Order: sequence, then structure tokens, then C-alpha cells
Amino acid sequence: MSALPEGLAEFVAHAGWTGAAVEPLPGDASFRRYFRLTRDEQTAMLMHAPPPHEDPAPFLHVAHWLNAHGMRAPAILAEDAGAGWVLTEDFGNDRMRDWLDLHAADERAAYEAAVEALAALHRLLPGPFPAYDMAVYAREAALLTEWYCPAQGLEVDAEGYAAAWEEALAPLLARQNPGVTVLRDYHAENIMLLGGKATAPQGLIDFQDALVGHPAYDLVSLLQDARRDVSEELEAAMLAHYSAAAAISGDDFHADYARLGAQRNAKIVGIFTRLNVRDGKPKYLGMIPRVWAALERDLAHPALAPVARWFDTNIPVALRAANGAFAA
Repeated sequence: MSALPEGLAEFVAHAGWTGAAVEPLPGDASFRRYFRLTRDEQTAMLMHAPPPHEDPAPFLHVAHWLNAHGMRAPAILAEDAGAGWVLTEDFGNDRMRDWLDLHAADERAAYEAAVEALAALHRLLPGPFPAYDMAVYAREAALLTEWYCPAQGLEVDAEGYAAAWEEALAPLLARQNPGVTVLRDYHAENIMLLGGKATAPQGLIDFQDALVGHPAYDLVSLLQDARRDVSEELEAAMLAHYSAAAAISGDDFHADYARLGAQRNAKIVGIFTRLNVRDGKPKYLGMIPRVWAALERDLAHPALAPVARWFDTNIPVALRAANGAFAA
């Protein structure tokens, strides 16, 4: 028990789980830690999001809203946001990614269910969350010039980069009003299959950064997954499936999908570099080529012409040919 965070036993007891076995679980790229509590035949998930590095209040805010509107966020069993503790329903171990590693034939069915869950979310009025506005888009895209370019020894035109993004993204802003709830990290590692099959209800996790923005954003997160290969054929099929389910289609939507794909992938390249440089987590560098390949496909869309010109001028051809990979 000495390796467990201070205050765990007291919170667990206050939540009514005295005597439960505590099993630490693998974490993510943050300071959050997770534990599974087991008592008799019951289980629950314990999250420790300690201040000042973490704040569970946004997670709780979004979880309560999702559950109140028919989406499947984990039920909140107990909470102490000030101390960083949250006890939730246990969604089990069937992450969509892990399931598909073992059941590859179920890939299309699982993605169709994930797309349909997004369409259901988008039929709701947007939640009481901040706007995904130009300032946020620009700040995120800038992570590439702030972290990736210096780590690769590149001196680039950061002001021109910001201007190119503003020009490219401006047309979509009007089309995300009134907007939809954007979970921002909706992909195969953050979707739980609650019934142990590909078409099971989609359990949602890691949604604490939700904003109100464009319906294409979470589609990009799902279909241009940084952590799992999604074929271009499946991506196209699921875009069509979403368009049918949500009654949204047309050239503008596909252009906005490319815009947000490029923006998100540029952000992720910066984040993965930062995780290595600042946080000492080099495993994320190996994911950059997958993200960069998707970025290049997005940049080929005419809607990204200003950003594509910037890349042509500032990022060496050899580095782009290697899909942005760091030297071994």
C-alpha cells in the first residue's frame, strides 16, 4: 500500500468501499492514475487526478452532462474534486482498440457503432462548454512550430505558419455555429465496448477537455487515429456512414474535415514531440509517421492551400518523405 497515493484509503472508505482490493492500472500521457477496486463480485474505477497538475472538475462536469443526455459516460459513484479523487462505474477491459486486435473481422462493425454514437451526440444541443474558436485552433496548431520544428533543428517562419492557419480555418467557423459537443480525443483507445462485442454500446472516457465546435473534429480523431492504422478505404466508408446518420454531407463538410484533420495532426505531432522532450516519453515519437502521413493527405486538399504552401517552404522534402520521423 505504500506505493498508493496519500489519501486513497480515506476516500475509498468514505465512498463505501472499505476492504476493497486496489489494483493499479496503466496510465496515459498525463499525471492521472487509475485503479480498479474489487470487493466480492463488484468492481469500480478510481481515478486520481492530483492538483496542481490535474483537476477532475472538468471531467465531472462533462460526465454529468453526457449521462444526463443519454450518452454512456461512466456513472459517478463518489467524488472529491478538490483532492483529485473520482470513483466511477467500471467499464471493464474491452477497449475498442484491444478488441479489434483480437477480432479484426469486426473492424467495420465497431467503427460503424462508433460513428453512430457520434451522430447521436451531434443530434443533441451543444453542451455548456467553451467554444472551439480560432484562438484555440491556432494555439494547438502552433505546437508543431513550438516543439517539433526545434527538436528537428528547423528554423521556420512561425508568423507565416499562424497566418496560413488563420486563412485556412476561417471558412469553417461559421459552419460550427451553434456547433456540437466535441470530445476532442475520440478514438479507439478511448472507446469501451460495454457488451463484449463490436456492436456493443460505446462507453466514453477521456472527455474532460470537451468544447463546442465542428462535427467533423471527432470524426477526424476517430478515423485519422494517431495510435491505430485506419485504412483510407475504411475512413471513406465511415465518412459516408456518418453523413447518412447525421444528414450532413457536401463539399463544405469534406473540406472542413480536411482542415480539422490537418490542424489536429499538426497539433499531435507537436504534442508527441513535447512528450519526448519535456516529459521523457520517447515511445510517442514512433507514432509520428502515422500522424504525418494523415497530415500529408489532408494538406493535399485545396482547402489547405495556404498551410500546404508553408510546409513546402519550411519543411525539408527529405523529412516529409520520411513522414516526419526522427532519426533513429
